[in-house]
This record gives sequence, structure tokens and C-alpha cells, in this order.
Amino acid sequence: MNKVYLKRKISPRISNGHPWIFANEVEKTDEEIKAGDIVEVFFYDGKFVGKGYVNPKSQILIRLLTRNKKDEIDEQFFIDRIAQCWGYRQKIGYTENCRLVFGEADQLPQLIIDKFNDYFVLQTLALGIDVWKPAFVKALRQIFQPRGIYERNDIPVRELEGLPQHKGFLSEPFDTKILIQENGLKFYVDVENGQKTGYFLDQQDNRRAIRHIVRDAEVLGAFAYTGTFEIHAAHYGARSVLGIDISESAIKQAAENAELNNLQNIVRFETANAFDTLKQWAKDGRQYDVVMLDPPAFTKSRETIEKAITGYKEINLRGMKLIKPGGFLVTSSCTNLVSPELFLQIIDMAASDARRKIRQVVFQTQSSDHPIIWGIENTRYLKFLILQVQ
Repeated sequence: MNKVYLKRKISPRISNGHPWIFANEVEKTDEEIKAGDIVEVFFYDGKFVGKGYVNPKSQILIRLLTRNKKDEIDEQFFIDRIAQCWGYRQKIGYTENCRLVFGEADQLPQLIIDKFNDYFVLQTLALGIDVWKPAFVKALRQIFQPRGIYERNDIPVRELEGLPQHKGFLSEPFDTKILIQENGLKFYVDVENGQKTGYFLDQQDNRRAIRHIVRDAEVLGAFAYTGTFEIHAAHYGARSVLGIDISESAIKQAAENAELNNLQNIVRFETANAFDTLKQWAKDGRQYDVVMLDPPAFTKSRETIEKAITGYKEINLRGMKLIKPGGFLVTSSCTNLVSPELFLQIIDMAASDARRKIRQVVFQTQSSDHPIIWGIENTRYLKFLILQVQ
């Protein structure tokens, strides 16, 4: 196995447990590094760091899989690691629908596996993990005897690793529109054409958090996607719910989800641009008891962080202007590039510009099947906030 030695001066990030090693942190290698190979990593003084996969085309040269020198990185290693992931989810109570593997948080960097009943959706976002795809499929078959496995590798980040974008079946073909249950409600999940893996499992706990504030309320939801927050609001006793999203296909599926739960008389959906629509409705004097905002990340890189700050501030400002005094704002941010502290500062600035006083009700992160590892910032990405707006 090729050995890699780090420079004397490196970030303490590595010794503190972070699995990423950048190319400029490497002093030398025994042999020429080949993309996808497993290597042993050592500090400058010869002390063992760990074993991981490499890709010279990536800024992150090595991603560590283990810090145990005795571990053999082979097919069985990955089967055992996925079994451990499943054992963890079972212990914390996520069994029907869950994120089975959450990349770095599960010591499987850049691997995502979502479980929807007996179906699984897989993403391999780096070359070194992509080459082990057959092992992951074998693991899922051994542990779960699944009804189907689908690959959603149609995302641009793979191109940074020199990988093509594609999607398709990793099992016998099946109907890719899957019916799941969450919090007593039913939803369709389109694992072939939906966003990410087809459904945002990371908000499943947060959707329960609105159950008291929406009772007998007039509710507006922006960036509704397939209507999960809006349908939860109707289920929890809202008087009326309106959800808007710019995607016609998402709105169509949201309406189907409402009918699936016999809530179409309470919740309705419209195709609209949230930024423009909320601004106009504020001018028109519209008011709601609860406004819910679940926008996209607004940024994928640190170079565009200011654009994201502007976007989050603007949409929350417009949302607050539509809330009756004493009503509630439900808002989220889904990028780790905006820290929890920065997100709260943005909301505070929005409230100041809207000339509204705010009171924090709930502030939490993603559901626990997306575990957070302290010191690995990309595992803590979702911020979920409920405020009372005076």
C-alpha cells in the first residue's frame, strides 16, 4: 500500500479527527499516487494517521476512511461499516425512512444512502468512494433484501472529481415513485426526478415542530417543493394553507400529496417566484398568522457567500412583513457555509429592517439520522428556526 507523509506544519484539523487532507498538506509519497487508490497516511515523524482514498484531480487529495491501522479496506470493510450505520439508526429510532449513510458523519466520506421503506437511493460523490459502489450494493442486499436500489449521481459536484453525471437502477427496475409515511401522513417520493435523492428527510423532525403554532391559523409556505411543511400544517389544524414554489412539477406533486391525505380542501398550491410574490403581497397588504420559508442553499461555495447572505436576509425580510403581529415565522438555511451564528445575525438584520421585534421559539438542526460530528463543519448544515414576530 502506498504511503503518504504529511508536512511538518499542517492544520490541527487532521490530528483532531477531520478526514480531509488537502494536496498542499502532503510532503511526499512512496510511489506515484493513482486516483481511487487506498493509501496509508503518516505524520512527518512517521506516526500513523489513517487509511483513505486518493484523487490527484481533487483539491481534497485524501479522504480518510479509518484511523485504525489494523483495518483492511476491502469489500467486507464497507459491508461492516454500513451495518454499523444501520445499527446506529435503529438505536435512535429511525428505521422506516432515514438517511442510512451521511458521508463524513458515518466515516464514509462522500457517500450518501437514503432509505425509503424498502427502497434505497445512493450517491457516490467522490472517485475514491465511487469505485466501491458494488460493495455498497452488496451490503444493502445482504442487510436489507431491498425491493429496489437507485443511483442519483446526476449532480455537478462529481465533475470536480473527474466523474460523469448519471442516474439509473442498481437493481431490477421498479416504479420510482415511492409512497412513504411521515408523522402519520403519506407522501410520494420521486427518486428518479425529485431534488437530491427525491425527498428532504433532514426536516422530518422539524416538520413536527410546527404542530402548535399552526392550529387554527392562516398559513403561507414559500419554497414549498412537494408540500411537506404545508401538508403538515393542514394536518395539525391550520384553517387554511397556501404553498408556492417556482417549479410546476413540484407544485403538481404537492397537490397530489394533499389529495393523498384528504387535505385538498385546506391546503392549495400555486406556481410562483417567492421573492417577487412575497414582495408584491406585502405591498397589497396581505397578512398571515404563520409564514414558512424553506429556501435553497443560495450558495455552493465561499466565493458567493455574500450573495447567500443577501438572499436569506431579503426573503426573511419579506416574510416578516406578511406576518400579523404576534404571528410566527418558520425559516431554514440548508448550507454549512452559513454558520448558525451568521444565520441568526441575518435574521436579526431582517427583523431590524422590517421594524419587527422577534422572539425565538425553536432553534434546531437536521434530524438525528443526519448526525453532527463536532469539528467537521459540513455535517452541521441545517438551521431551523421558529420566531414569534411582534
